[in-house]
Amino acid sequence: MSNFAETYAALSPRFVADGVLELLFDAPNLNAVTAEMHADLGRVWRDIEYASDVRSVVIRGANGTFSAGGSFDIIERAIEDPATRTRLYRETRDIVVSMIECSKPIVSGIRGTAVGAGLVVGLLSDISVVSRTARLVDGHTRLGIAAGDHSVISWPLLCGMAKAKYLLLMCDPVTGEEAERIGLVSLSIEDEEVDARALEIATRLGQGAQDAIRFTKQSLNYWYRANSAAFDFSTMAEMFGLGGPDIREGLASLREKRPPRFTPDSSGGQSG
Repeated sequence: MSNFAETYAALSPRFVADGVLELLFDAPNLNAVTAEMHADLGRVWRDIEYASDVRSVVIRGANGTFSAGGSFDIIERAIEDPATRTRLYRETRDIVVSMIECSKPIVSGIRGTAVGAGLVVGLLSDISVVSRTARLVDGHTRLGIAAGDHSVISWPLLCGMAKAKYLLLMCDPVTGEEAERIGLVSLSIEDEEVDARALEIATRLGQGAQDAIRFTKQSLNYWYRANSAAFDFSTMAEMFGLGGPDIREGLASLREKRPPRFTPDSSGGQSG
């Protein structure tokens, strides 16, 4: 058996069925993604690709919620330290690219809150099973940085450009039920059924014709690969924003649970 438990302890990996590896968000503050989790998510998919005992993956959150996104500690370090921003760019790129390149099917079970870095993994999964009452929000523009990582490469394909622009620019939350209606997720069901259904789907995929399933996934993912330039630009723009003036106010407003008060001319002429 592959030694995922020791190598990726922050993701609590374990085999939950024959050939089905579970990854779990389990951390304080609604399973906020820690620095260790973020690094692990950038590396684990390549090991999964080459692990002969893994045929499918299911990822979910502990304690009835998925993930509230990157921890405030990560954001604070990135604001102050250019080297941290460089590392985050590399890890973010690794998460997105390696999930797209991983030929094995990935299923997410999303309950409660799914934001930011957690939402990346949830929506880049090949099949997303979401509670009707789940709350999904990209979160970037509310924080004062460009919507980067997965959103530009995937949201226009999933729910169309008009909806993607509305949700990403306005940073409005969307329920699991509405997310299924617009095509942002695969399936929306009752909250108490999510974990079991996600595991059922991952198990069925793990028992299916592996070459057929994996080649079909890889073929479909060329739609993502075709948008790799937009993904690279958006993620660099996100990292650029972590060194800008708006991120400090965005983070402060979240800590203080109030609306942000961004300075209108803080773009430095970007609108021109």
